[in-house]
Amino acid sequence: MRNNISPTVEGGLLVAISVLLGLAAVYLPIIGIVAEFFCAVPITIVTVRHGMRNGFMALSISYILLSIFTGVVTALTISLSFGVGGFVLGCCFVKNFGAVKSFTATFAASFVAQILSVGFFMFVMGIDIAEDEMSMLRDSFNESFAMYESMGVDKATIDEAKRQVEPALELVKFLIPTILLLTSLVATAICYYTTKLIFKKIRLPFPDSMPPFNEWRFPVFFLYLAAFSFIGLYWGGTRHLDLLYTVSINSLVFAMGAGLIQGFSLLSGHIR
Repeated sequence: MRNNISPTVEGGLLVAISVLLGLAAVYLPIIGIVAEFFCAVPITIVTVRHGMRNGFMALSISYILLSIFTGVVTALTISLSFGVGGFVLGCCFVKNFGAVKSFTATFAASFVAQILSVGFFMFVMGIDIAEDEMSMLRDSFNESFAMYESMGVDKATIDEAKRQVEPALELVKFLIPTILLLTSLVATAICYYTTKLIFKKIRLPFPDSMPPFNEWRFPVFFLYLAAFSFIGLYWGGTRHLDLLYTVSINSLVFAMGAGLIQGFSLLSGHIR
């Protein structure tokens, strides 16, 4: 397909799309949640079509424009959490990496960027992300309980529900790393498969496809990880070692997630 658009104009349009998606992520309550995950796609396309240098420039310009409209901190969060993954994915395509290697590298880069984003808030801005999330969840549950109480639900029942919810809320605080991991995984999957669809439309080469789901195999490392995580949970819980407990419970969720996927993979191979 012949392309009559100059590289500068095309790059500018893709940067503009990325900025618009970022603005939607900030200012549109519901649509913005979805739009945020697509911010990286234009950066990936610029990187593949015009090289890694121009891709990095596109990411930088997107950050500068977003910072003008949303503020430096918000723009940095979006650029780190989502833009970096798109740039890395584009670099993997430029280097002709395979599908699995490209996806894994992008996922790792996205996860590291998420951690850096949270670290910026915690250590530079002095904002405790875990406590903020806990406060938001508590406020949400309290509003729900107040609504049920106004509807005539027995107060003793509501108090019992509050007692049951509180341990779950405390558990969420320990699972912040897992939440960041899942966010990175979703962002990587959306960027990867959306880019694949767009590349087919504009006839750009795409790396070889992922192996069939029934052929997915994870290393035995995850089994050992689960075993050591159970030990860490025991030691961390009985001796009140919060760091060990946090690492262990997140490692266990990660290992169990891999085991669940592995189980579905093996099961799908026997279903016709």
